[in-house]
Amino acid sequence: MKKIKSTCIIDDDPIFVYGAKRIMKEMEFCDEILVFNNGQEAIDGLLNITARGEKLPSIIFLDLNMPVMDGWEFLEDFVKIPNHNKDNVVVYIISSSVDPRDVERVNEYKIVHNYILKPITHQDLRNVLVEVA
Repeated sequence: MKKIKSTCIIDDDPIFVYGAKRIMKEMEFCDEILVFNNGQEAIDGLLNITARGEKLPSIIFLDLNMPVMDGWEFLEDFVKIPNHNKDNVVVYIISSSVDPRDVERVNEYKIVHNYILKPITHQDLRNVLVEVA
C-alpha cells in the first residue's frame, strides 16, 4: 500500500485530532501530519507552504463546523490558492453531521473526494489509501 507524504487535518476538536493522528501513526499512513484548528489558520499555513515553493499536502481532512472560518469558507478560499500541485490535492470532509444538505453541497466541489463520518477508523484510512493510490 502506498504511503502518503503529507496529510493535513483541519479540525477544532482536539480529541478527534488526537485519535486521527494516533490511527495514522499506527498505520504509517503518512510521513507528516499538519494540523490546523480552523479554516483561516489552514489557509494561512497552506499559503506559507506555497510561498516557500513547497508542495501542498496531498490529502486534507476537513471538518465543516469550526469557529473563525468553517469548512465551507475554507473550500471557497482554498480553490483560489495558486499552486502547482493543487490539482493533486484530495479533500475529504470529516463530519459528525449526517445532514443530507451537507452531503449534497460537498458534490459541488470537484476537489472534495468523499465524506467520512466521525470518528475516523482504520478502515476509512485504508479506503483513502486505496482511492488515492
